Amino acid sequence: MSVTDVAIERIRGMIVAGELRPGDRLPREADLAQRLGLSRSSLREAVRALSLVRILDVRQGDGTYVTSLDPSLLLDALSFVVDLHHEGSLLHLLEARRVLEGQAALLAAQRISDEQVAELRGLLDAMPGCDTVEEFVDNDIAFHRAIAVASGNPVIAKLLESLSGPTIRARIWRGITEGGAIDRTIAEHRAIFDALEQRRPELAHAWMTVHLASVEAWLQSATSIP
Repeated sequence: MSVTDVAIERIRGMIVAGELRPGDRLPREADLAQRLGLSRSSLREAVRALSLVRILDVRQGDGTYVTSLDPSLLLDALSFVVDLHHEGSLLHLLEARRVLEGQAALLAAQRISDEQVAELRGLLDAMPGCDTVEEFVDNDIAFHRAIAVASGNPVIAKLLESLSGPTIRARIWRGITEGGAIDRTIAEHRAIFDALEQRRPELAHAWMTVHLASVEAWLQSATSIP
């Protein structure tokens, strides 16, 4: 573990232990470095890293503060982290989506409102009329986002929002290159919607899992990723 990693762990440990709470200002750099047994340069690198992932807020001329640690604020940083992944990890992203979206669909079937059902129906009805693959994928993203919101769990919804962006290119690629992909997607969306409308959690989970597993299978075949 690098010296900077040690510094990050020690600051994080102070937060977890409650020594530093949301909104607290960090001690002076020299004092904190001495307390943690670190060089000031290592401490600065740790603060910079923790500010990138929204745990610390560096305010010029004022000091460094612990953020609110609100989940939605912290999860915004996932978009930055996910973008750093190599293309070869796309299957891992899709796998994560499958696990999370399956659970989101299960929860949505238990919690979805009539208004949210109507929103999903409108998106589903609009899918066959999309003029381009890009327009179709935009509709697909909106459909999945609406289900995540209907799950009633904002953390799951935020995670899925962060994971969705890096898969857009693959979804467009599939729509262009795989025969029948659009018709199959519409059919699978219809099955997911029917399960949600009927408030059948296990069926919604199963259909969402099948839907996303088919995308994984296609990508593995198309790119020969082992």
